[in-house]
Amino acid sequence: MKTVVVTGAAKGIGLAIAKAYAEEKANVYMVDVNKDKLYEEAGKLEHAEAIVADVSKYEEVKRVFEIVKQQSGILDILINNAGISEFKSIWDVTVEDWEGILHTNLSSVFYCSREAATLMDQGGSIVNLCSTRAHMSEPDTEGYAATKGGIFALTHSLAVTLSEKNITVNAISPGWIQTEDYDSLREKDHDQHLSNRVGKPEDIARACLFLTDEANNFINGENLVIDGGMTRKMIYEH
Repeated sequence: MKTVVVTGAAKGIGLAIAKAYAEEKANVYMVDVNKDKLYEEAGKLEHAEAIVADVSKYEEVKRVFEIVKQQSGILDILINNAGISEFKSIWDVTVEDWEGILHTNLSSVFYCSREAATLMDQGGSIVNLCSTRAHMSEPDTEGYAATKGGIFALTHSLAVTLSEKNITVNAISPGWIQTEDYDSLREKDHDQHLSNRVGKPEDIARACLFLTDEANNFINGENLVIDGGMTRKMIYEH
């Protein structure tokens, strides 16, 4: 039985990922700050345990992996999914705003990856949730874009460093993934994608299963874009 840690697992993409591994009979540690939602969702899954923690804080990250070590001894897979996406004008961004998104989205990936690697003595796999916004932007997304760009770079850096421990490190860059009210989307929301639909959390979960399959360990240091083809379109006004 594989042991898996998923951060930001109380809802959305993180929850879909936790469910996917639980369906594969893995032992899943679901980590989130949303205590009530986390316990509710973890209680629905077999072999899942909730750990309430703020992964933007190193001491709390250390506590998470101490629990995993005490209970499971080793770790096979880490999915760094936790993140926030508050968009605000650069003229309104406070120091607290900037540091909050930096530590939640980016520092957490470094903290969790380093602690996880200490438990992967037999090798393992790490997947970091990046974003297409690491390479393209809309206005007022500086904090989010900067952290996702950082995750992109951190992924290949970690892949090089952790290769000595036989740990693969890859990233996934989702595009538009609708985490709720999917049926309320407009036809043009779907049609603008080359795949003719908006993405679902399960699309990302299946990619995590693929990248962390030991048979696919020749994929390393990569960033898999899953956006229905949107970043391959040239969009001009005619």
